[in-house]
Amino acid sequence: MKWVGIDYGLARTGLAATDPEGIMAYPLTTIRLADYANRKEFLAALAGRILGERPDAVVMGLPLLTDGTESMTTRQVRNVTERLKRRVPLPFYFMSELLSSEAAERELREAGRTGRRCKAVLDQQAAVRILESFLSLSPDQRRPA
Repeated sequence: MKWVGIDYGLARTGLAATDPEGIMAYPLTTIRLADYANRKEFLAALAGRILGERPDAVVMGLPLLTDGTESMTTRQVRNVTERLKRRVPLPFYFMSELLSSEAAERELREAGRTGRRCKAVLDQQAAVRILESFLSLSPDQRRPA
């Protein structure tokens, strides 16, 4: 089963995907909101990129606070997910993204990426971390969106 993972952000959104068997996750791209005239065009581009990968399902990173409660950003991700579900006829799942960006940045720095080179792929790497965390769950632990 192929999955696409999304690390949604207000400025940049990172995408990752798995191989067709859903075993390995790899970075895809970063989509910047500033590259589009409005949020509607951004969502259309994001939906197009998701569908272009031909996945079986989508995993959205859900930014929960450290105590597990929701924030305003969590609600924004839930809203974007609902809007994407109208454009992408696939099952959506949520995966906590707690510390995914921090872990992704650490991994990139350890691999020798710094500064601008690191920032360019940080959101993609965070999406990889979200997918890897999701794939490590048993099927009964996976929460549908």
